[in-house]
Amino acid sequence: MRDITKYQGVIPAFFACYDENGAISTEAVKALTRHLISKGVKGVYVGGSSGECIYQHVDERKQVLEAVLEEAKGKLTVIAHVGCNNTADSVELAAHAQQTGADAIASIPPIYFHLPEHAIAEYWNAMSAAAPELDFVIYNIPQLAGTALSMNLLKEMLKNPRVIAVKNSSMPVQDIQMFKAEGIRQRGENGFVVFNGPDEQFVAGRAIGADGGIGGTYAVMPELYVKMDRLIRENNIADAEELQYKADAIIYKMCEAKGNLYAVMKEILKRMYGLELGSVRRPLPPLAPEDEAVVAEAQKMIEDAIGECIQNNAGV
Repeated sequence: MRDITKYQGVIPAFFACYDENGAISTEAVKALTRHLISKGVKGVYVGGSSGECIYQHVDERKQVLEAVLEEAKGKLTVIAHVGCNNTADSVELAAHAQQTGADAIASIPPIYFHLPEHAIAEYWNAMSAAAPELDFVIYNIPQLAGTALSMNLLKEMLKNPRVIAVKNSSMPVQDIQMFKAEGIRQRGENGFVVFNGPDEQFVAGRAIGADGGIGGTYAVMPELYVKMDRLIRENNIADAEELQYKADAIIYKMCEAKGNLYAVMKEILKRMYGLELGSVRRPLPPLAPEDEAVVAEAQKMIEDAIGECIQNNAGV
């Protein structure tokens, strides 16, 4: 039986970190890793959507993972997203993740072409075979990948004993319940993990059975999600729901910017903690001058929410 406790909690999706010239900044990667360790998160999800994976070369993605692990090994659970537009690059990244000491690998389905489910299973299993010592996490994000994880495909993938979890970023919380129920049916009560993906429904996802969450906004306000997670474990759903509403209002505010959401969050981290993470890689739009008001207001909302938690003796 594999240990699933290392996946139960708050796991921020790690941001892409660039220097002033738009190249990968390993120093920024290390600084962000240390920052997240200090905030008490369970782990990090490296090289996913928040890591701008589809806009980075294989060698760049290796650089990032290596830098994260230099700081995080033994301190955080590290899940490396290794999915690429082709199987060969994905397999290369999977093997690298095992060599460098990640805890698990993950992947979206192949994008652009709508492939039959047997081809998707072959794609995922090829990565898993390249990293036989690591757990495998299926990343279900149909609104971006164009392919949804069906129950038949999940059942097929569960034939692979290394498949330990689904990172579920589809919007219906029912998907979490269905994936969790099938995992329990095949693996037992403590043999399978489902992560809540949509940050706006962390509490709802956890309430219906998600073991934890992997989210793109966790890194800009980890205190709020760590607190939500604790409240849920204490069965204090009312207070968790109140905090969820505050986090959602912050997300909606950040999404008002003309620039990409990740650019907004990295700017807020710069202003709050001095973290120099760069902007976003084109074609993602960077911040525009008119985004100043949105950034400033979102930052204040985050600071106020964290301050209120502390004032209420929340222990964040």
